Order: sequence, then structure tokens, then C-alpha cells
Amino acid sequence: MSHPTALRQLDELQTQLHALRAQHTSPHAFSAAARGHAALLAALPPRYAEVLLALLDRLEAGALFTEESCSFSHQGVVDSLQLWVDKARGVLMG
Repeated sequence: MSHPTALRQLDELQTQLHALRAQHTSPHAFSAAARGHAALLAALPPRYAEVLLALLDRLEAGALFTEESCSFSHQGVVDSLQLWVDKARGVLMG
């Protein structure tokens, strides 16, 4: 099944995630961009949108804490977002 627009948006999301990991973009900017990928979310099963939105909510809420906060791991959320991107790619390419 081919989803060229969704795949393009997934590639953009991956690039944005790399920028977030390198601290070249803010968590809020990343989240706003990710929420704007409507074609990507529409091409995936509904559960993917639910999981992504929950991760973005955690990312935004966590931006209020420092990296040292024991209640939040920025790296953990970024790693979960990468896992989401990888799984979404598998669904779109499958």
C-alpha cells in the first residue's frame, strides 16, 4: 500500500526528531509540527494517532522540568518517539 504524502510527512517527522534530539528545535516546536502531519496520521491505524498525541503531551509537559527531574526523562520520550516513527514506517511500507 503506497502513501506518498504520508511517507513524506514521516520523513519530515524523522528530520524534526533528529533536530529535537540535537536540541536544534524546542519540544513545543517539534510537537506543533508533529501535530500538523494530518496525512500521516490519517494513513495509520487510529491507535497510532492516540499514542503519538500522548507522547507529544508528555514531551510538552516535560519541557517544564529540567533534565535532572526524577519524574521526567526527556531522552525516554525522544526514544519513544523514535520507536513510534520506526513502527509507523513499517505500517506504511508494509
